[in-house]
Amino acid sequence: MTLADHWDQRYEARSTPWDSGLASRELRSRIEEEQLAPCRVLELGCGSGTNAVFLAELGFEVTATDCSGIAIQRGRELAEERGVGINWLCGDVCELDFGEPFPFVFDRGCFHCCRRERMPILPALKRATEPGSKMLVLTGNANEQREHGPPQLTEAELREELTGLFSIDSLREFHFEDPGGVQGPLGWSCWMTRQ
Repeated sequence: MTLADHWDQRYEARSTPWDSGLASRELRSRIEEEQLAPCRVLELGCGSGTNAVFLAELGFEVTATDCSGIAIQRGRELAEERGVGINWLCGDVCELDFGEPFPFVFDRGCFHCCRRERMPILPALKRATEPGSKMLVLTGNANEQREHGPPQLTEAELREELTGLFSIDSLREFHFEDPGGVQGPLGWSCWMTRQ
C-alpha cells in the first residue's frame, strides 16, 4: 500500500481524529504574538484544508500540500465555499517541488509522522525555506502518555532533529483541539527561523 493509499483510506473512512474542522488556536496565537504579516505560506500536510483556508482568509498567499487526494479535494471544496484561492499540491511532502522558498511554513502534524517513518522531511524543509524563513511546527509531546493520539517527541528529540537547519526561537507546550473544541493531546509548539 502506498503512502497516498494509506491516508486516502483514513479520510475515506473518516478515521481522522486530528481533523477537528477548527483552525488551530496555536497557529492564531503565534501569528498574533510574532506579528507575522500576511505573506506567502506553505502548509505541509494540510488535510482537509481548515488551516489553509484560515490563513487565506487572513490574507496569506497559501500553498497547501497533502499526499491524500481525498483530503485535497475536501480542502478545495472548503476553499470554494469560503471564497478563497489556494494553490493545492497533492503528493508526498518529502518529494514535492515547492517552487520558490517560502517566508513562512506551517506544519500541524506532518513532521511528527514523516520523521517516524523516514527522515527525508529535513531536505524537504530545506527546499521549502531559505535563511530567515519562519516555521511553526506543531507536534505530539512525549510528556503526556496517551494510548491514542499523534506520534510523540521529547523536547530533546525535537531540538536535536531541527537544530542545525533552524534556530529554535520559542518552544512551548500547548494542546491540540479535537472535534467540538474539546481539549486534545498535549503538543509542542516550535517557532523557528531558518539559519
